[in-house]
Amino acid sequence: MTLWGSDTVRDVAESVGIQTLNKDVTSALCRDVEFRMSLVLEQAIKFMRHSQRTVLWSSDIAQALRVLDVEPLYGYESTRPLRYGEASIGPGQPLFYVEDEEMDFEKLINAPLPKVPREMSFTAHWLALEGVQPTIPQNPSSTSTDNRALDSLLPKTGTAPNQTLAAMADHPASTSSTKPLVKHILSKELQLYFDKVTSSILDPAQPEYRAAGLASLREDPGLHQLLPYFVQFIAEKVTHNMRDLFTLTQMMHLVDALTRNEKLNMAPYVASIIPPVLTCLTGRNLGPGPNPAPTSAAGSNGSPLDHFELRDLAASLLKHVCNKYAKFAHGLKARLARSCLKTFLDPRRTLGAHYGAILGFGAVGGAEVVRNLVLLNLKEYEEVLRGPLSGGEGDIKKAEAEKVVSAIMRVLQILIEDDVPMMNGHASADEAAVRDQLVSKIGEVFGSRVADGPDHRLPRAILNS
Repeated sequence: MTLWGSDTVRDVAESVGIQTLNKDVTSALCRDVEFRMSLVLEQAIKFMRHSQRTVLWSSDIAQALRVLDVEPLYGYESTRPLRYGEASIGPGQPLFYVEDEEMDFEKLINAPLPKVPREMSFTAHWLALEGVQPTIPQNPSSTSTDNRALDSLLPKTGTAPNQTLAAMADHPASTSSTKPLVKHILSKELQLYFDKVTSSILDPAQPEYRAAGLASLREDPGLHQLLPYFVQFIAEKVTHNMRDLFTLTQMMHLVDALTRNEKLNMAPYVASIIPPVLTCLTGRNLGPGPNPAPTSAAGSNGSPLDHFELRDLAASLLKHVCNKYAKFAHGLKARLARSCLKTFLDPRRTLGAHYGAILGFGAVGGAEVVRNLVLLNLKEYEEVLRGPLSGGEGDIKKAEAEKVVSAIMRVLQILIEDDVPMMNGHASADEAAVRDQLVSKIGEVFGSRVADGPDHRLPRAILNS
C-alpha cells in the first residue's frame, strides 16, 4: 500500500496512450513516484531551512529539482496568487488544475509601453603599460598617489602634523585636519560627556570637579560606548606623562572608577588597562626625579619620594583588577607574576621599580607566590640594598632602600596567614638559634629585622616555609 494513488498513475498512462497497465507495474510506479517526491521534498526543505524560513516556497522546489538534475517546472514562480480549478472526469474522480488568467488584448494593446532599458556598453583602458601607468583621466595621477602615501604618515589624533610632512603633502601645518579612519558613531551628548569628564579629571585647581567626574564614572550605567575611548585615553596619558605624578595618579583613579562600576563590562578591556597600571607600578623613573623642577601647575611638590604613593595606589588597583577579572583572562596572574619577577631580579632597575615589583607579588598572588618568588631570592637581593642602606642621614638612596625593606616586610606578613597555627612566641634560649637560621636563609638585613620584629609568628612562618 502506497501513499501515491494508483488511479493517478492510470490517468497519466491513459493520457500518453497506454490503455492497459499491469497491476504490478502500477504499484511499482507508485512506489517510485513516492520515493522521488520524498527526495525532492527533502532537498526543498534544506533550501527552506538555509533561507531561515518556516514556509516552503515553490522556488525551493525548483532549486531542489535543479540539484537533482531534473528539468524544473515552469510557470509556478509568479508573484500573483495561483488559482486552482476543479474538473470532474467521472464519478468520484475530481481533477485539479491551475486556471489560466484571462488577458484582455485591448487592454494590453492600449497599455503604455515600458521604459526602454539603457543599452549595455563596455569601455576599456590600460591600467599600466610595461609597468608605467599612463596619464589618463581613468587612472589616478602620481601627485595624488604621493599625497595619499604622505597622508598615511600624518598623525590621526587631530594634533598638528610634522612640518616637513605637511609641506610635502601640501597640507598647511597650522590649518591641517585629518579625517578619522572610522566614522564616529557616538552621539554629541556622549562626546560632550567624554570631553567634560577628561578635562575635569585633569584639572588640578578644581578638586570638586575631579570628585564629581570620578563619581559619575563609578556609578553611571550608559557608558559602554565610551569604554574604548577611556582605555585609549588612559594609555596615551600614562605613556606621555611619565614625569607628571598628578596625571599618572588621576589615570589610576580613572581606572579604579571604571572597574568599580558594576554596570560596565570591563572584561574585554583587561588586557588594555593592565599595561598602564604596570607602568605606574614598576616604571623605572616616575615623577620629577632627584632634582625636581619648581612647583608645576599639576600641584606637584617636587619630593623625590612621592612616586612611592603612586606605586602603592597602582598595587592596590592591580590587586582589585586581578581579583575581579582573573577568571575572564586566562593566565593573568601568572603573566603578572613573571613580569614582577623579571623586574625584581634585575639589579639595573631603580629601587622604586623593585618596590613596585615586590608590592606586585603581594597583589597578584598569595603565600605561594611570596614563598617561591620572594623568599627564595631575598639573600641574593640583599646585595642590592647593602650600598644604599649604608648611606648617611638624608640620603635619598637610603630612604628608597628603607621603603623597599618595608615593602618586603609587608609582603612577608602574608606567610603568617598561610602558616599552621602555632604557639605565639618562642623561648628566650632559642632566640639566638632562630636569628642564625633566619640570617642563613634570608640574609642579615632581613633576618635581623624579622627576628627583632614585634610579631613572633613571622620568624616561625618563614622557617616553616
